[in-house]
Amino acid sequence: MSAASAPAAGTAGVGAVGLVAIGLICQQVGSSAAIMLFPEVGPLGMVMLRLVFSTLILLAIARPALRGHSPRAWRSALMLGGVLALMNSFYYLALRELPLGVTVTIEVLGPLALAVVAARTRTSWVWAGLALVGIVALGGGGWDRLTVAGVLFALGAAASWAGYILSSARVGRDFDRLDGLALAMAFGALLSLPSGIADAGGALLRIELVALGAAVAVLSSTIPYALELVALRRLTPAVFGILMSLGPALACVAGFVLLGQRLSLLEIAGVALVVVASAGAVWAGRVERAEPDLATDVPPTP
Repeated sequence: MSAASAPAAGTAGVGAVGLVAIGLICQQVGSSAAIMLFPEVGPLGMVMLRLVFSTLILLAIARPALRGHSPRAWRSALMLGGVLALMNSFYYLALRELPLGVTVTIEVLGPLALAVVAARTRTSWVWAGLALVGIVALGGGGWDRLTVAGVLFALGAAASWAGYILSSARVGRDFDRLDGLALAMAFGALLSLPSGIADAGGALLRIELVALGAAVAVLSSTIPYALELVALRRLTPAVFGILMSLGPALACVAGFVLLGQRLSLLEIAGVALVVVASAGAVWAGRVERAEPDLATDVPPTP
């Protein structure tokens, strides 16, 4: 590597970190706004509005070609679309039951589990145990606020998030620019229509609610997913995972500032443990990345 190319690579990495950070902030602000709309459109109605408007925006920006893509590329896009529909549905259903910070903390176990599997080291299991302690601490601060349904929905979102990371990396490799994301989002929006229309009902005829849904879509989906897709081309999965582990902390801040959701000291400690465990697991995994089985699922190291 030449002396001139090294600074350029470093600048690209710093820029990619900034993209992920902006995406995380937008996502938590958008989630807070979505929760405020639950009484009017319901969680699944919010999912539909989020995905439909994100699709319209991405299709207008990317204008993806429908021809010239390999069957493998189409499979990647369809897989990502299905994962997006599942992840958003589980996430919003969990938000109806649990505080924002708690939901995101449980959800981040998905990337954590992915990091543990990819690393395959004893140290990674230590980080997984630390995350489990964090989850127990979350409940210890107030079991009355944790519901079985909410925890199950949040775990479903966690599994879907792990699938999103792998599927998004595939799409970023198989398509140019944002074409793959736009096609995947369109498929996810189609999947969300039946349940979303049933959940929202007549609220879809109120222009002000639809406009707010569009704003949530931009904040929660369009901006974060586009920025993450670009960032995944410049960052290793380990660094990306570390940045994703900041999600619970940002969610707690957004929940407190925008929704007035307070957490006890024990719950805050639980969030902190999960953040540290997630970052530690993916950081350890960068050293010994025995990835023969995942080599086709993650972007190459830049």
